[in-house]
Amino acid sequence: MKKKSREFIKVLFISQEISPFVKETTRSLLGHMLPRKVQEKGGEVRIFMPSYGMINERKNQLHEVIRLSGTNIGVGNDNDNPLIIKVSSIPLARMQVYFIDNEDYFVDRLMLADEKGNFYKDNDERAIFFTKGVLETVKKMRWVPDIIHISGWISHLFPLYVKYVYKDEPYFQNAKVVYSLYNETFDGELNKKYKDKLKSDDIPGSVLKILNPPNYLNSIKLALNFSDGVSFVEDNIDDEIVKYIKKLKLPSLGVVNVDQEDYVERYLNFYKELLPQKYVEV
Repeated sequence: MKKKSREFIKVLFISQEISPFVKETTRSLLGHMLPRKVQEKGGEVRIFMPSYGMINERKNQLHEVIRLSGTNIGVGNDNDNPLIIKVSSIPLARMQVYFIDNEDYFVDRLMLADEKGNFYKDNDERAIFFTKGVLETVKKMRWVPDIIHISGWISHLFPLYVKYVYKDEPYFQNAKVVYSLYNETFDGELNKKYKDKLKSDDIPGSVLKILNPPNYLNSIKLALNFSDGVSFVEDNIDDEIVKYIKKLKLPSLGVVNVDQEDYVERYLNFYKELLPQKYVEV
């Protein structure tokens, strides 16, 4: 009797932080454990995060992937931002993590603010570079994800770029984007020229009206406008965001984190609810 073939979910995980490369938090722990468990259950994963300056490259054995590095990423009108791709393995998990690096945006820089807590003035450009850097690298890998699961503010542009800028790319045409929400925020606003920099990627002003002003809440709303689903990882998400999700009628999952015994099954089931019915249990 011929053995029936099975199709497994392919998930691109993009996280602001992943343990053990940065300190353990709710986000970094989920960023590590969820891809690991999905892989153990038969899923195929690729994982990306920024290469922050506080990551100990020697201890974590990061090394450059020459075949994936070298692309120049345009940010605004600047088309000379060299992309460096590094990789490290988590031995016990048999899992690789890819790091997006650039001398100006990530070397000697922390996540979103400096040691004194000052928000980096070019965080808008860092988000654009990170987004395009990951998507261009996935294209080089010739890998087609079913789900793109993003986490953290620096990933907020992925839904827009996947569904608008890269909409004709066969690698992403059928991908569903899931955005994980945490109880986080930042004060102040992004660069006043943020929208102009996004327009340089042929994104019309009508799409970017939501960024008036370009603050945290409006940045998240922009992400939600192009997401296919949202997961809540923590309680106490901003009421305005919760109301906006209900207004958009976005499929939602929550609250789910690694403290719950069935968190992997709940995420896998949520992924499959967003996908065509060709997928089976993993």
